Amino acid sequence: MDLNDADDLAAFREEARTWLAANVPDEPRPTTPGPALRQFDEEWQRCQYDGGWAGISWSTEYGGRGLSLLQQIIWYEELVRAGAPETSVFNVAFAHAGPTLIARGDERQKSFYLPRILRGETPWCQGFSEPESGSDLASLRCRGTLDGDELVISGTKIWMTNAEYADYCELLVRTDPAGDRHHGLSWVVMDMHVPGVDIRPIVSIDGWPHNCEVFFDGARVPVGNVVGGIGNGWSVAMSTLAAERGPAFLDTRLSSVLFVDEMIDHARSTGLLDDEKVYADLAELRAEGAALRSMAYYQAATSDPGSSSSETVAARNFFVQFLGRVSRTALEILGPDVVETSAWTRRWLFDLSEPIAGGTIDIQRNIIGERVLGLPR
Repeated sequence: MDLNDADDLAAFREEARTWLAANVPDEPRPTTPGPALRQFDEEWQRCQYDGGWAGISWSTEYGGRGLSLLQQIIWYEELVRAGAPETSVFNVAFAHAGPTLIARGDERQKSFYLPRILRGETPWCQGFSEPESGSDLASLRCRGTLDGDELVISGTKIWMTNAEYADYCELLVRTDPAGDRHHGLSWVVMDMHVPGVDIRPIVSIDGWPHNCEVFFDGARVPVGNVVGGIGNGWSVAMSTLAAERGPAFLDTRLSSVLFVDEMIDHARSTGLLDDEKVYADLAELRAEGAALRSMAYYQAATSDPGSSSSETVAARNFFVQFLGRVSRTALEILGPDVVETSAWTRRWLFDLSEPIAGGTIDIQRNIIGERVLGLPR
């Protein structure tokens, strides 16, 4: 697939590059948690929306541009090239909640939530994992008890990214305790500001409270907030995970390739590129980065929104391992200078979580073994 020869895509890339050159924030994203961080992300997302760059591949009916996933990837590439803010409290809203609502939500849910996401008004978080139900998602115990036209939520969720900033949560609860593991679950849009929601940030090894533990004690949510129908939560959750392992976070994947280029420039300027091992390690990473970029294009060309495939799982598996190799190699190249380069140290510490997030790489390898290689469970 050669995108460089497509005139329409080349024009789109130039349009994106020109707009970003004039609009990427001059000031850096705040480096400490707090209201200023959410405000920064809101303003940057609203700027993209006002400029017509929010939801490139989302339907125009809900505020997007209705373009292809290939154009979405080009936008991500240009964001990275322009040095635009990569991390945002809206990551879950765009990578999980939005695609799930597009694939499985009813018309009322789409019309209400999607435009608000695009305008940068409502950050989301994900409420799947529990203290004793992480990778074994089907064993979750957080309850949603039907009471008239409401569900009463009771239980605990953990590892909820940016929950302290979120207005809504994509919450998976057990609504039928008599059902077996994969039945009786429901995917619910949870308002994080109602009574009975207690959010407690967790400081990670890199010093940032990326995640939270959240306690639900009689919090109420309208039945109309159930996506896909009561009892169909497992199926809807698979759509969420398909988005996370597929087109979601492609900007992060593409930015990791840029980091390799930065390392090469550093090695060249310091003479380290003359070291055969450094040269070989960087060459291998650069080749893997090119493969990762090709995977992104392939996914965009063949992706079926809302459904998973062995290809998306394989790409996610490759990416998280590649990310770890990139950050480790950076520390090796920087050597003692890493003490003065806290950003790379923090990145390495954060990347330790990547093989766990979104389903461990062990589980994803099982999926590849069973679905592609035909191995027994």
